[in-house]
Amino acid sequence: MKLQEIMERTGLKETGLAVAWCKDAINLMQSQIDENLSSWTSNITKATTGTGNIYPFPANLIRLRMVSVLDTNEDKYKKIRRIAGDITLVEDVSP
Repeated sequence: MKLQEIMERTGLKETGLAVAWCKDAINLMQSQIDENLSSWTSNITKATTGTGNIYPFPANLIRLRMVSVLDTNEDKYKKIRRIAGDITLVEDVSP
C-alpha cells in the first residue's frame, strides 16, 4: 500500500504526519517481535551519593521482558512478577 492510499483512506492531508505515523507503526511492529532475545546478569550497586541504586542496563536494551533475583538461601534465581494495572501510592504519615 502506498502512502497516498493511506492518506486517502484516513483523510490525512499532511504528508509529514502520515510519514511519522507510518514510521511509528513500523517501529512498534518491530519492537514486538522477539527476534534478538538475550539474557544477562548484573550486580546492583549502591549509589555513592543520594538514595538511589545503580542499575547497569546494556546500551542496546529495547525492552525488558523479565527480571530475576538470586535467592542466596536456595542458590537459584526467582522471577519478580510484573505489576498489572495502576499503582496506588499512599503517603506514610506515621511518626
